[in-house]
Amino acid sequence: MNKLPAKLKTRADRKTAKRDVKKRQIADSAISALKELGYANTTLRDIAAKSALSLGMLHYYFADRAELIIYCVEIYKEDFVHKVAKALEAAQGRDQVIEAFTEALVASIFDDAMTHRLWYDIRTQAMFDTSFRPVVATIEQALIGLLRTAFEKADHPAPLQIEIHYALLDGVFRHIMQGQFEEHPRTRAELSEVFRGLLNQFM
Repeated sequence: MNKLPAKLKTRADRKTAKRDVKKRQIADSAISALKELGYANTTLRDIAAKSALSLGMLHYYFADRAELIIYCVEIYKEDFVHKVAKALEAAQGRDQVIEAFTEALVASIFDDAMTHRLWYDIRTQAMFDTSFRPVVATIEQALIGLLRTAFEKADHPAPLQIEIHYALLDGVFRHIMQGQFEEHPRTRAELSEVFRGLLNQFM
């Protein structure tokens, strides 16, 4: 009597896993279109073309464009948080933490600038579109958590108003990243110097 439900559960789990893989594939294609065109200029038709799917098939996996973009942003920021957390994990003491955090931020600007640009686009859209606000709030809490971890690993008590420190660091990060699209982008060494100096003031 118990074998049939177990088989059904296995089948359902397999179907869910296949669906998740397909959703991830669509999200990867969608991110390519979004990085290229930006949120406001990207339609589901653009994403369908990038994914080699029909609009009907796209709607099978995502109810609308907002749901798809939220999924994309979640995937991207989870990856970013994981990379920075991994860099901090091996660091011991203030100097190593500052160096690890600095290099993780600089590497991300060089490697993921277009995806960061999408994040800032979506975060701005959240001021107007309430459907984006929960995911933006969740991601920002994860980013604040990273900063809190950095303080703790540097043997420096996290400040009570750590959100202000996050806002300052984020503001510098966004400003520097935007500057990388200008005629004379900064070198890795120049970016490292900026972040290292800022984190030295924090910690």
